[in-house]
Amino acid sequence: MTQDTIFAPSTAPGRAGVAVVRISGPDAGAALAAIGGNRIPPARVATLRVIADPADGRAIDRGLLLWFPAPASFTGEDVGELHLHGGRAVVGAVLDALARVPGLRPAEAGEFTRRAFDNGKLDLSAVEGLADLIDAETEAQRRQALRQMEGGLARLTGSWAARLTRVLAHAEAAIDFVEEELPADLQDVALAEVIEISAEIGRALQDGHRGERLREGLSVVILGAPNVGKSSLLNALARREAAIVSEAAGTTRDVVEVHLDLGGYPVILADTAGLREIADDEKGQAAVEREGIARARERAARADVQVLMADLTVVLRDDSQLDAVRALFDHRSLLILNKADGCDSAAVTRLCEELQDCAPLVISAREGTGLDRVLARLVERAEHSFGGAEEGAGITRLRHRRALEACREALERARVAPLPELAAEELRLAVRALGRITGKVDVEHLLDIVFAEFCIGK
Repeated sequence: MTQDTIFAPSTAPGRAGVAVVRISGPDAGAALAAIGGNRIPPARVATLRVIADPADGRAIDRGLLLWFPAPASFTGEDVGELHLHGGRAVVGAVLDALARVPGLRPAEAGEFTRRAFDNGKLDLSAVEGLADLIDAETEAQRRQALRQMEGGLARLTGSWAARLTRVLAHAEAAIDFVEEELPADLQDVALAEVIEISAEIGRALQDGHRGERLREGLSVVILGAPNVGKSSLLNALARREAAIVSEAAGTTRDVVEVHLDLGGYPVILADTAGLREIADDEKGQAAVEREGIARARERAARADVQVLMADLTVVLRDDSQLDAVRALFDHRSLLILNKADGCDSAAVTRLCEELQDCAPLVISAREGTGLDRVLARLVERAEHSFGGAEEGAGITRLRHRRALEACREALERARVAPLPELAAEELRLAVRALGRITGKVDVEHLLDIVFAEFCIGK
């Protein structure tokens, strides 16, 4: 058990109806009593008390006290909570009063959750799931994070670790008791299990990085020539003026991002500089525009979806702009023909028939027509890209993937090892790699990074 006692607000700063201050450690009960009426409330019963400064007895607020004695608490230690009115002055006065209680100190970022991990309340994958749940902005992210926090990934990797441990025990028995009458098929059974587990891990790794992508969001970049309506489309989809819209070409010089919730899926939509050829003799702002175009192309190369836009009013007169867009078209692309409100409908229909292989969407970003079809197509892309990542136990972080890859590589080496001793050592490495996912072995260097993601008070 950690010896010092920590405290911090567990709710966000600012004006609110309720604020929660949490205390954890061996002196939590004494601190709760000192600030809340000189007696500890009944365990897990919300108790209304006058909250006063222990130094002079001056009343600060009237609120609820809760007491969670160890080990039945979030951290596994004695924990007290103060549920206060959420004004800044109230919270500030309570924190100042707690700071004057002997043995207490303010908590560091993630320290409550770190203590929960140290005391066996959460494994490391559950800690990461909790962090993702706090950060979740969409329904799909919430479902994935909750499943991991509740132990989905830990159960999957734990089952592999248990099976490998049994195989390792048999392998070591064959080495240590070579003169004993062990089952004749012991090595064959062990080898078959190694092959099966390696195959299962391989299937888990062939997930298209869906879990990681769901955490980060689907990357959608809007590309096209200057003044085709990219910024107007971004603003229309974001339903706010996120990017400057002007009749002047080249208004956007850098990547402008907005985060959207489309059908419960996270999407990062990026507006980019207009793509055009800049002559060598162009000076001044051309250098800035050239850098913006380079950033647009670099962002497009990493995007999950490319929204390629063309101006119908230009394309119907000269298809060179459309040719430039089609040159960028690939399996990630969504072709949009904008400014349909100023075009002959029959001509637009003929053009769409010529572009059937690209399945273009005809819209008017200024009038708002056709945007529902764009949204529906983006939701389809998100559903296909994430492919049920929030269901089941999936890989959500790069470190999970690397640990599973290391485990599988060790299993493959064990399968072809020329000596039983070498095979057993590879099996031990495989089990350790799985243990790193839940934090059971060899993770000390990871802990500061993981818990630093949390805010103060969590």
